[in-house]
Amino acid sequence: MALLPFRPSRSKRFETLVQPHLQAMYRFAFRLAGQQQDAEDLVQDVIVKLYPRLDELESVDQLRPWLNRVLYRHFIDQVRRKGRQSDRPLSEVVDSESQSAYLDSFASEDVGPEDQVDISRIGPALDQVMATLAPDQRALIMLHDVDGWRQEDIAEVLDIPLGTVKSRLHRCRAALREKLQRELEPFSDTGRVKE
Repeated sequence: MALLPFRPSRSKRFETLVQPHLQAMYRFAFRLAGQQQDAEDLVQDVIVKLYPRLDELESVDQLRPWLNRVLYRHFIDQVRRKGRQSDRPLSEVVDSESQSAYLDSFASEDVGPEDQVDISRIGPALDQVMATLAPDQRALIMLHDVDGWRQEDIAEVLDIPLGTVKSRLHRCRAALREKLQRELEPFSDTGRVKE
């Protein structure tokens, strides 16, 4: 049996495997957690959890989706442990650039005064409505509609069938649309302007 003259240390092998994926993991964690500190903690927890499993990491063919799946599961476990997360406005979950891009999709080429009023109401209403969604629903909307992930990639990361991703996305959008319409409706059931 020949001995290798040089075998990288365990920590160097781990770093070589994980380092290229850290930024993508952080971006995904930020989309899930919504705050920089929480995202950094989430990635750090996963890295610490995976370090003893180096042999398993080295045997994974496609490491990025596998790491994202581990990150997502760890996030869901944290949410379950804490109970229902406190509601946060969309502005804390989505950076202002992404929020503006999403909200701009509602605007037409010629924005009149009435449209300006509607647009100015959508941001706060969308914040409130997104905060009412469960964390997994928010994550799904954020990954697909804001970050532009393909449904196939989401299915792989969340480890669920593609059909499930499609149906959950459809239900999330329908719930979001219904809640947003209720929030933006100027009249209550009595016919009087809501205050």
